[in-house]
Amino acid sequence: MTQVTFDAARHGGIADIDRAVRVAARTLARAGLAHAYGHCSARLDADRFVVCAARPMGLIGIGETGTVVPIDGPLPDGVLGEVRLHQKIYRSRPDIGAVARTMPPKTMSLSTLRRTPRALHGPGTYFAPGVPLWDDPQLIRSDEQAAAVIATMGTNAAVVMRGNGAVVAADTLEAMVALTWYLEDAARVDLDVLALEASLPAAVLNDDECRARATRSGRIIERMWEYLSAGDPELPGDAALPSSFSSHPSHDRS
Repeated sequence: MTQVTFDAARHGGIADIDRAVRVAARTLARAGLAHAYGHCSARLDADRFVVCAARPMGLIGIGETGTVVPIDGPLPDGVLGEVRLHQKIYRSRPDIGAVARTMPPKTMSLSTLRRTPRALHGPGTYFAPGVPLWDDPQLIRSDEQAAAVIATMGTNAAVVMRGNGAVVAADTLEAMVALTWYLEDAARVDLDVLALEASLPAAVLNDDECRARATRSGRIIERMWEYLSAGDPELPGDAALPSSFSSHPSHDRS
């Protein structure tokens, strides 16, 4: 299997990163993590990022270009209002290379109880000490709202918005996609456990267990990306074979 990594710091090609964003967008949609609503992006440099086309992510076509957005400044014409959330993350967290705004269904259901997924199994540990909740179901239509959501998120990989999906951020596109899937799987397990918890309390992983389990060794992120993105028509290298994209200088994954 051919492994191809697109690293903006090395390649600097907007076209390559734009293609990677399209693959990530369709991947999120195929995994059931977004429907008509949602968007994802990748950082280009300290001043700009590219966001996918303003349409349902699963319907984004081959070669359909996204929009380059300034990290500071007004949103370009045609860019969705909640892309403000991406701006605030890239501005405040220079380590972040990719962002997704999605509508994962189990995460959404759990949030209506004013709950976010706990660390009950491996995927949940990547959000320790706990996923913050933005306790407001309204759409984000102002810079002030966006800044408040991202302040609630802090340095966590995710923030859940009550009855309104989630935002996930990571160093790379592949990690962002994997972590969005992890968030939803953690919510699935939490909802399953809630039905039994009155008589049998759940075993929540403690901080030490979370730190030990939330690893990137063994290509754990890359393998999830390969699984989720397999078959996309714009994967690089061998046609429609799983590969990996990096939109930000890679962190040590050993």
